[in-house]
Amino acid sequence: MDGVPALQEPLKKILGGNTAKVMAEHLDLHTVGDLLHHYPRRYAERGELTRLADLPLDEHVTVVAQVAKAAMKTFNHGKGVRLEVVVTDGSGSLTLVFFGRGAYAREKELIPGRRGMFAGKVSVFNRTRQLLHPDYELLDKDGTSAGAVESFAGRLLPIYPACKQFQSWKLTKAVDTLLDLFEAEHWENIVDPLPAALRDGRGLAELADAFRKVHRPGSKADIEDARARLKWDEAFVLQVALARRRHADGQLPAVARKPVADGLLTAFDAKLPFTLTDGQRKVSAEIFDDLATEHPMHRLLQGEVGSGKTMVALRAMLGVVDAGGQAAMLAPTEVLAQQHHRSITEMMGELAEGGMLGGAERGTKVVLLTGSMGAAARRAALLDLITGEAGIVIGTHALIEDKVRFHDLGLVVVDEQHRFGVEQRDALRSKGKQPPHLLVMTATPIPRTVAMTVFGDLETSVLDQLPAGRSPIATHVVPAKDKPHFLARAWERVREEVAGGHQAYVVCPRIGDEEDTPKKKSAEDDAEKRPPLAVLDIAAQLAKGPLGGLRVEVLHGRMQPDAKDDVMRRFAAGETDVLVATTVIEVGVNVPNATAMVIMDADRFGVSQLHQLRGRVGRGSAPGLCLLVSEMPEASPARARLTAVAGTLDGFELSRIDLEQRREGDVLGQAQSGVRSSLRMLTVIDDEEVIAAAREEATAVVAADPELTALPDLRTALDALLDKDREQYLEKG
Repeated sequence: MDGVPALQEPLKKILGGNTAKVMAEHLDLHTVGDLLHHYPRRYAERGELTRLADLPLDEHVTVVAQVAKAAMKTFNHGKGVRLEVVVTDGSGSLTLVFFGRGAYAREKELIPGRRGMFAGKVSVFNRTRQLLHPDYELLDKDGTSAGAVESFAGRLLPIYPACKQFQSWKLTKAVDTLLDLFEAEHWENIVDPLPAALRDGRGLAELADAFRKVHRPGSKADIEDARARLKWDEAFVLQVALARRRHADGQLPAVARKPVADGLLTAFDAKLPFTLTDGQRKVSAEIFDDLATEHPMHRLLQGEVGSGKTMVALRAMLGVVDAGGQAAMLAPTEVLAQQHHRSITEMMGELAEGGMLGGAERGTKVVLLTGSMGAAARRAALLDLITGEAGIVIGTHALIEDKVRFHDLGLVVVDEQHRFGVEQRDALRSKGKQPPHLLVMTATPIPRTVAMTVFGDLETSVLDQLPAGRSPIATHVVPAKDKPHFLARAWERVREEVAGGHQAYVVCPRIGDEEDTPKKKSAEDDAEKRPPLAVLDIAAQLAKGPLGGLRVEVLHGRMQPDAKDDVMRRFAAGETDVLVATTVIEVGVNVPNATAMVIMDADRFGVSQLHQLRGRVGRGSAPGLCLLVSEMPEASPARARLTAVAGTLDGFELSRIDLEQRREGDVLGQAQSGVRSSLRMLTVIDDEEVIAAAREEATAVVAADPELTALPDLRTALDALLDKDREQYLEKG
């Protein structure tokens, strides 16, 4: 082959069409660069193997172990045969099971004393962990000299993230092919994204050296060297992309919005029945400083569930209205938009009735705009926006439609950012004569490094104090299958709360109507075959059974908007005892009298989502109670997640656990962007120092050379990481 393949070269040119096809379909590896960046998950060495005792259930694993014993057994009155092979690594043992005629050939190979790599899915049979029909590669095949076995045994053996169709040892062979090719060509044509000055200044290995050491390490020190270097690549290229975004945003013009001394904001503050927390005051000051500049604000406001973010956002909106502009708040669901509209107009009182009889003279109009409004109400709202009569609008995606025109849009507040795509944020921003200021609120706290990575184009403000008068929430896991009497007790607790004059939520993962056919979610779903519990079924069972005689209502996303609004209004007014709902109540719903929540099939929700849901209770002076009902076995990862949620009320701590549980992978959200993962070596949780240092270096590089004209290799690496979709995803944050 002519010349060495650069990192962009397709794999099929080097490894052949069939191999490349399997790698592309099952491992999403397409180019030479993809494969070289597909790093070993771990390294096995003699005397220190994966502890067989720690193997996770239902996962596809690769283990290195020694055959301890093998026995051929018959079943079905001698008609069937199976080979049972027990392998061990000193820490535990694992049974390999082979059925059918092929078992005889395997019996000849798998004799006690032989070592091999075994790959398959871990299951349990008769309380014993086993791999059924695993693939294997013996490490001491006939014909290999004792010396080769010894050198092999001393070598660090890379174990790659693999799949059933392409095992770890096949990946090792494919990587070896590439490395041999590169070595022969002295690693020419390799694009190194790190500027030489940065590499030398930080004492980092060259890229070729890092690839060599990560795939063929001679020692643990080699692995450390390689990792240190490859983490920097990921962190730096990503932070350069974000720094360029910040730089570009900083060049945009915006209208400075300085609140007037004696306006709407002053009048609002004067009628507040409580004082703002120190945190709210500090964050408000940061926001007002940004609003006063002639470049658009790009700020992320994050904080604990119930820390009063809406109040901070509302004060910013009022300040902008005082300065002659309009403010728009974009909510992810109609229920939440209505809830915000209701709570903001209540908080503002007559100040929200500008231009109406009985309204305050300094007031403004607060309008709601959602997709399902009637034509007349919608026309009236649109008219208020274009004339400037309405200073504040709260809405859903309907705000983004072409028909919507503003008189002078000055501030966009996006609530629950991760539910909106970049296009939507941009579409709303384009409605201003100049780019409006932007405030993004996230209800789930994010660890600092994640904010630096995912929302790296935004400045961050954090609210970490809860307003006075909030009560603690007790959380318990209810193992419904192992201990059914615990579930019966859960319903008794709900009755007790209602008898004490309070209300309760019951949350289910599914609605339960015809449109709502359950889909398989994960391997854990396989284990239990039944669809997730549904609102309509559970509500009917509760009303007839354990909660008979109580006023039970349902709420879900497919109800008509007016019906949803009526249900929420009745619940808020205390006319309903128990609300059985889907996660439509997850964010922003505020009913201080609701003190108990039972989450059915809690293992079907993510950690952050459970924390968010739990934040709906304990909003008044009475203590809150949250019960997480699950049928998953005690040893399962799902139960470990629930125990973590029950163990702490600290959202920042839970968001760390959530990230660790999700294996991190791509912090930039593969699911949302549909683009391959870019973070393979970097772990956002553990590599805080690398990320912070990379952000500093990237900011300096971009400030000196925004177009990166002097750094063509960095430019190339950036283009590879940021195809257009991904760059936009970054922009969304």
